[in-house]
Amino acid sequence: MKISASVYSNNDRTLETLIKDLDNYNVDMLHVDFNDNKNELKKIEKDIKQIRNLCEKPIDLHIISDNPNKYSKFIQDYKIEYVTYQLENMVEELDISKSNHTKYGIAITSDTSINQFDKYKNFCDFILLMTTIPGESGGKFNNINFKKIREFKSTYPSKKIHIDGGVNDEIAFILRIHGVKSVVSGSYLVNGDIAKSLLELKSSVTSSEIKIKEFMQIREEIPIVNRDCSVEDLLIKIEEYDLGFVCVEDENMKFLGIISMADIRKGMLNDFNHFQNLKAHNLLNDNPIVIKESNSINNMLSTIQNKNFLISFIPVINNSKKLVGLVTFFNLIKSES
Repeated sequence: MKISASVYSNNDRTLETLIKDLDNYNVDMLHVDFNDNKNELKKIEKDIKQIRNLCEKPIDLHIISDNPNKYSKFIQDYKIEYVTYQLENMVEELDISKSNHTKYGIAITSDTSINQFDKYKNFCDFILLMTTIPGESGGKFNNINFKKIREFKSTYPSKKIHIDGGVNDEIAFILRIHGVKSVVSGSYLVNGDIAKSLLELKSSVTSSEIKIKEFMQIREEIPIVNRDCSVEDLLIKIEEYDLGFVCVEDENMKFLGIISMADIRKGMLNDFNHFQNLKAHNLLNDNPIVIKESNSINNMLSTIQNKNFLISFIPVINNSKKLVGLVTFFNLIKSES
C-alpha cells in the first residue's frame, strides 16, 4: 500500500524542509489539496514548482472546485501524476483528456454512494474515499467506509481505491487487509517522527481500539453451507466466492467449522470411489482458528502469531458461537510478498 503525504497538514516545518524529509524517508507520493474557494492557483503553482525542484516524487493533486475543467492546462503543463476531482463540488460535466502522464480519479465523501463512480469509470483509474470531512486535518476515520471499500472492489474490480482521512497505524492495517492501493496521511505522518509513522502505516500496529465486528466481512459477503450440503454444491459455492473455502453451520446457524480445497482433496483421496456421495460434515475441519467479533486487532494478531503455519482467513463468531463474519488476509499476503 502506497503512502501519500499531505503536505499542507504540516504545522512545524517549512514546505522545503518537509519535502526534503519526506523524500529522504522515501514516502511514495506527495498529496496537495487545492480548494479554489480557499486557495490561489498562483500559490499552488509556486508550491508545485518548488516540489518539482526538490524531488521526483509523484504529485497527488486533489481538486475541490465547482468548475474543475479550467485546471486542465495546469495539470498538463506540470505533468501531475495523480489528479482527483471532488464529486460533490462539481457543477459542470467533467472533461478529461487522456494523458500518458496523469491518472485520474473521483473523490466522494462518506455520504455519497459508490454508484456515482459509474459515469466516470471509463476514464478514471481510481476512486478516492474521503473518510473524514474533506479539507479538515486530524479527523476521525468513519468506519462505514470499510463496507464501501468492499462494495467498490466487488462492483469495479479493475479500479483502485485510495483513502484520505483519519488513517493511523490501526486503520492502515485494516486498509491493507481490504486491498486499498494508496492512503493519504496528514497529521499522523507529517507532524511527528516521519520515519516512525511511515513504518507504522506500512507494517505495524501499535494501538488497537477498533473491534473486529467493525471491519469484518459480514455474513452476506461470505460462503456458508449447511452440514448436509453435497460435494457438488460445496464446489459451486467455492467457485462462486473464489476464496478457496466455505464455512459450515448446522440448522440452528451454529458454526461447525470450515472446508477448504485441501480438505476436499483429502476426502477425495480417502474415498475416491464414493466421493460424490459425501456431505459437508464428512469433509469438515471442525477445529479451525476463530476469533470473536468483540476482539481487537491486537487479539487477532496475537492469535495469528502464535501459530506456526500461514493463516489466510479467520471466521468470526459471537458469544453464542454463531458465525457472524470473516476476516481474510489474501490482500495483505499479496502486498507483502
